[in-house]
Amino acid sequence: MKSILITGGAGFIGVNAANHFYNLGWEINILDNLSRHGSERNLTWLKNKLRKINFFKIDIRDKSALEEIFKNNKFDLILHLAAQVAVTKSCENPREDFEINALGTFNILESIRLYMPKAFIINASTNKVYGSLESVETKLDKSGYSFKKLNHGISENHPLDLHSPYGCSKGIGDQYTIDYSRIFELNATTFRQSCIYGKHQFGIEDQGWVAWFSIAALLDKQISFFGDGWQTRDILDVRDLCKAYELAWMNRENISGQAFNIGGGSSNTICLRKLISKIEQNLNKKINPILKETRPGDQPVYISNIQKAKQMLSWEPEISIDKGLSQLINWIKENKNLF
Repeated sequence: MKSILITGGAGFIGVNAANHFYNLGWEINILDNLSRHGSERNLTWLKNKLRKINFFKIDIRDKSALEEIFKNNKFDLILHLAAQVAVTKSCENPREDFEINALGTFNILESIRLYMPKAFIINASTNKVYGSLESVETKLDKSGYSFKKLNHGISENHPLDLHSPYGCSKGIGDQYTIDYSRIFELNATTFRQSCIYGKHQFGIEDQGWVAWFSIAALLDKQISFFGDGWQTRDILDVRDLCKAYELAWMNRENISGQAFNIGGGSSNTICLRKLISKIEQNLNKKINPILKETRPGDQPVYISNIQKAKQMLSWEPEISIDKGLSQLINWIKENKNLF
């Protein structure tokens, strides 16, 4: 039986990945410090659903505790999701952001290098490593912002431009992962993930905006647009992301040392205003967002060019925005008491 360790495994992506690999017959190991809102509820759900999981309550900043885990266990795949995930929080406390995202990822890579060098690691990075994309020409129409020339979006060849403490700390982890594969011959890849949404996402205003808009609308809370509301993103259902993780494992020998942009791509893009309209239709209620100043490093448009993942992983999104959003809203309705 293959064994997976998921750091940040009690988070929204983590529990979905655990469920996905469990259904494939894998042994599931979860490492999490349970600091994020909703993580304890997610872990309880996971323990109730799966027959057996191994849980380690550890903070990835704790080098000694991590090393003990890697000394005394064997994992075939490490899915590194543990992170500080909000740009706004990184600006409020950049040291903590650095220690979690940069030093924490370094601790994971060192533990693998020293004690489990044959394992394969997928590092969850972010599209924020490309910065605010000020050099890329954009246009605005009734569908939102779009790129003037990049029809398929931003590719992995686009220059890195680390904006905000969050962008810097995640960029460090991104580049260390690639370099550890090159210098120390670790089997590793980094996924520059775009906007992921789905069940078990306890979204808040500064992170997880698709879920947050849905939660806030259902609970009659105020929704804010940080900018004019025409900002456009490619969004991806978490189940499609989990399939990409699976395919990365299957193609690990060919993709080690490389980065992949993983998101909804050009066929799954939506602006904030259009998303609100879809939520209004689903809930049959009017929503009145307010406008606030744009946040540091925020991009008017970001769309992942996913051609490399299509070619090398034989992967592409299968779940439409309408289907994924409807199922997310239904989950929020069923678990309204948790918010």
